[in-house]
Amino acid sequence: MPPPARVLFVLSGGMSLLFRESAASVAARLLEGSLTLHLIENFAHRYRHRPGASERRSWERSIPALVNALNEAGLGEVEVLLEYGLPLTSKRVDAVLAGVHPTTGDPSYVLVELKQWSAAYPDEENPALCRVDSYPRSVLNPIEQVRDYCAYLKSFNGAVERMPDSLAGVAFLHNAGEAGVAGLRAVGENRLGRLYTGDRRGAFLDFLRSRLAPAPGADAADLLIDAKARPSKQLMSVAAEEVRDREQFVLLAEQREAYELVMSAVRESRRSNGKRVVVVTGGPGSGKSVIALSILGELYRRGETALHATGSQSFTKTMRRVAGRRKPVVRDLFKYFNSFQAAEPNELDALICDEAHRLRKTSANRWTKAELRTGRPQVEELIAAARVPVFLLDRHQVVRPGEMGTPEEILAAAGRMGVESVLVELDGQYRCGGSAAYERWVVGLLGLEGEGDGPPVWEPDGRMEVLTAESPREMEEFLLARRKEGYGARMTAGYCWKWSKVTPKTTELPADVVIGDWARPWNLQGDRSVLGAPPSALWATEDAGFGQVGCVYTAQGFEYDWAGVIIGPDLVWRTDRWVVDRTASKDSTFTSTTPDEDVDRLIRNTYKVLLTRSMIGTIIHSTDPETREKLHSLIRPAADVGTPAMV
Repeated sequence: MPPPARVLFVLSGGMSLLFRESAASVAARLLEGSLTLHLIENFAHRYRHRPGASERRSWERSIPALVNALNEAGLGEVEVLLEYGLPLTSKRVDAVLAGVHPTTGDPSYVLVELKQWSAAYPDEENPALCRVDSYPRSVLNPIEQVRDYCAYLKSFNGAVERMPDSLAGVAFLHNAGEAGVAGLRAVGENRLGRLYTGDRRGAFLDFLRSRLAPAPGADAADLLIDAKARPSKQLMSVAAEEVRDREQFVLLAEQREAYELVMSAVRESRRSNGKRVVVVTGGPGSGKSVIALSILGELYRRGETALHATGSQSFTKTMRRVAGRRKPVVRDLFKYFNSFQAAEPNELDALICDEAHRLRKTSANRWTKAELRTGRPQVEELIAAARVPVFLLDRHQVVRPGEMGTPEEILAAAGRMGVESVLVELDGQYRCGGSAAYERWVVGLLGLEGEGDGPPVWEPDGRMEVLTAESPREMEEFLLARRKEGYGARMTAGYCWKWSKVTPKTTELPADVVIGDWARPWNLQGDRSVLGAPPSALWATEDAGFGQVGCVYTAQGFEYDWAGVIIGPDLVWRTDRWVVDRTASKDSTFTSTTPDEDVDRLIRNTYKVLLTRSMIGTIIHSTDPETREKLHSLIRPAADVGTPAMV
């Protein structure tokens, strides 16, 4: 019988793993048949749902191949960390081997990507991708996948950052023969990314012995797990470097696949004079804008013709400001969706449409010239303008009447125009502390995918802090305390208070959002700073934005460490369900012709956006007593937890 598991389920510093024991102990659990049961139980506890059949098959077939190799290599004392969660993201490494380097005696780590494939072939256009018969489209080459994991861990784990040579990465395709996968090595191999097959098992054992000594690895595993997770590189703070100079972000898994698909499509379109539409969908924080900037930066550096476009004035103005601060020509890369009415067909190599859920029916407005009022759908204008139009979107972020950016609408438009298209779905989470559970909880809280059994209780997952405040003053004081600790924070609210007009002659910002004896101004609406408050487009990114309450239109597309969200009287809990009161909304985009069901969906989507802006934690207050009581039954009050631990 194996000894009791020392650690089955770990949460530390924003990181997680499902199982940890020595290779010898894992082998014993495999022999008795208990390992998969442990993994299923811990997975369900960690992620609030059962693992899929493919995941269970991988555990049953791939883990034994790895553990048997370790023990055969005489490395039974090496610690095996299964399903190791990368910090500040929901992505998991199949296994991390922790031990002692045989030469230096220092901690040594090997990241392992396990594949059951028997054959895989490099993509004809891009060796960073590969084709597997059972998959409908190309996927990321596993050598590149594990190399990206290593690069990411070096950037976000304090222990590895201090000793980068301690890290190595390997893809182990234990079912494959050399003939079936040899072409994958076209991407090149190095310490952070190499590949071994079942045919080269002996070489794999030699590789393991070259990185790990036959000595206990518990201390090295503790060091890795206990290391502080470095703060995420926030989008706007590195946008300039990303576009002008070089890549600042490490793209993982589906993010990298989307990037490589676009780069391949651009190369192919130039060679064949063809077109392809790429649609990338994902929830908040899944990395859509990071992909967009990475694509734009690479094409810009290559001299390709590419532009970035959004339907958000705040997002576009901020990108122009931060990315074009030192090089004004860069500002011209950032456009609006309605900028392409007169564009020549295929004028661009690529058009990157970020926040594409904000697409509108047409680009025409009251300032549009008569000759451009053709009634042509905006999505068709954007598709026509480039050889490779790229649309990145989240269907649950449609917050205004007339916004119609959905995968179905875009793919249908491509079909009408006779253009080939491909859909990439991102399932990772890089905001909200990397907590996919939090994003699912918000969707369930707001009933965005059906009311079901009602809003779920938030169960802390070690990645995301979720708290309630009894009053807006309590929420503000909590956020001020976080700011004193060095974190960024913003307060936002539903659109339930009127906006006062502010001019450069204003002597005091008006108290727009009034709740009892607490009052604060809305963020500014114009393009000028007034009394130290930043203009609307910079509210989310300039430190002085904390003094005002932001709305969905200024918060959408941005992120900050801590979010304070005020749920106004437009969304209240009554007995056993949410009730949307459209009369409480002051949003002028809702007119008498906007159907009730559309208003209901848009208001819920608004709060989805506001609740998913934070990197570390969210604190929520409702102006309605019954709703506050409901929230208290689902979430711990801030007063009960005191100061949260630093992440």
